[in-house]
Amino acid sequence: MSQTTVPPASRAAVPPRAIVPPRVRAAVLWVAAALATTGLVLIWVARLSADRFLYVSELGAAVEPTAEVFRVALACVAAGAALVAVAAPRMSPRTRLLTAVPPGVVLAVAAVSFGVASQVTCTQYCPLPVGPAFTWQDLIHTVSAVIGFAGAAFVMLQVASDTRFRRLARFSAFSAVSVAVIAGVGGLLSLLRFGTQVGGVLEFVATTIALLWLVGLAVLLAVETARSVRPSAGTGQLQPSHPATPDRVAATYAE
Repeated sequence: MSQTTVPPASRAAVPPRAIVPPRVRAAVLWVAAALATTGLVLIWVARLSADRFLYVSELGAAVEPTAEVFRVALACVAAGAALVAVAAPRMSPRTRLLTAVPPGVVLAVAAVSFGVASQVTCTQYCPLPVGPAFTWQDLIHTVSAVIGFAGAAFVMLQVASDTRFRRLARFSAFSAVSVAVIAGVGGLLSLLRFGTQVGGVLEFVATTIALLWLVGLAVLLAVETARSVRPSAGTGQLQPSHPATPDRVAATYAE
């Protein structure tokens, strides 16, 4: 038998991410989950070891004993988010507004922002960068942290409306609503200067939920990516995307 050559024009275009084997992308996503988990644990360690009440960003102030741990923790979160942005499969949000920018791009921007915020931390008490208390350090940290958190929240909404990964969509929808409500109440209390400690606790809870979402996102995507590999029995090759019907076999092999 002689094998016929398939014309180049009939070959399906290979998506850019298909160049990277699914097993490699799944492994990268597991590493991302480990980094995000490490960041979450370190932030909790820093919070529990603080000798007084602190907001999340205050843990990184240079005068605080938790500064170094906070920097490492936020750097781990940034690295984990960056790996998810690179290795995650493409999402398909339902609404046009959520498809304006791909989730991977938004998450990459959030990762860079968290990376900047991890190295340019705020000053003591993390004052708002306005008025007499203004410093460029506080401005850079605050803007970076806000962009990072807003980017992560937007990705939550994008994933929540995804049409391919239903389980992940439900998980992201729950996370997005929880973070929005808890962070919103905490921010309102802080602005009103009422129950500031309660507001700080709510901020910490919202941060924890957001980081758990990042861990869950990486884990669920790693599992789904690994499941996309279907080895044939005894061959170790991927299953064809279409059944091998007699017509397709005849089109491929000619006697």
